[in-house]
Amino acid sequence: MPDRAPCCAPTKLRLTHYSTSIRASGTRMRVSTGSLQNMVRVDAGAFGMGSESPAPFPADGEGPERQVTLSAFYVSKFAVTNTQFAEFTRRNGYRTEAERFGWSFVFRNHLPPQFRGPALPGTPWWVRVDRADWSHPEGPDTSVADRPHHPVVHISWNDAVAYCAWAGYRLPTEAEWECAARGGLDRKIYPWGDTLTPAGRHMCNIWQGEFPRRDFGEDGFTSVAPVDTFEPNGFGLFNAVGNTWEWCADNFDPVWHMEATRLDPVGPPSGETRVMKGGSYLCHESYCRRYRNAAREHRRTVPPAISVSAWCAMYE
Repeated sequence: MPDRAPCCAPTKLRLTHYSTSIRASGTRMRVSTGSLQNMVRVDAGAFGMGSESPAPFPADGEGPERQVTLSAFYVSKFAVTNTQFAEFTRRNGYRTEAERFGWSFVFRNHLPPQFRGPALPGTPWWVRVDRADWSHPEGPDTSVADRPHHPVVHISWNDAVAYCAWAGYRLPTEAEWECAARGGLDRKIYPWGDTLTPAGRHMCNIWQGEFPRRDFGEDGFTSVAPVDTFEPNGFGLFNAVGNTWEWCADNFDPVWHMEATRLDPVGPPSGETRVMKGGSYLCHESYCRRYRNAAREHRRTVPPAISVSAWCAMYE
């Protein structure tokens, strides 16, 4: 399948290629001040990261599968909620980058025609909406007041880092994210196994229908779902795939990991985009299929979009 523009998060891509002789990496932060409430401990050990299966997007660099060993870490069971983020902004007077820019991208199907701004070239389902931000997800006339347990969205990488630092955490590395999402099931496609809908049960919030025209909502949702929706994986994490993308700490590169360390790996020391994992409610098998454990996406830290959120992690 040829590379296509991302379905689930708008971005402008420019890959950074590293020589395979470069092994230096970013830094895995040791953070241990946050509360352990709603956190799960992932014990030290090895797992199979990546995939040997043909990837829908070769430029993503999902493969090859490699054995990675991680030190123990804690990761949140849920994506950061609107309630949690509201407390952060209230206590600190923090303004997200979408608020400072004065706009963000919103999926067009969630907007009446009169509120649709300029579309993103190549991905016309993403449109600019003035004054759309985390507390006004579809624009200034909308609110998160009735969505306290939904994942906060319209969050840039910098916003996610700021929240985690305030709460005493950090963003997970890509390796930590993938290990946690797998829930102890090594070499499986999804957090629950290799079948997308076992016995006909929907296990995550993704697109059913013809993207981007109509989502039939057979999984119960045509937009973002609460963070505790669907069954947790083997580690007790909810919505590891689907629902919203999650930011990782790592800089992105499609080939760097081929020569990177296999012990507590992190991304390259620099780069123009950051790793996102998990896919979102906008992912569909005909277009993206990035709702798999090994799938990865990347984008610049800004501009934000309605389908991007964050998990938190800490390293003992």
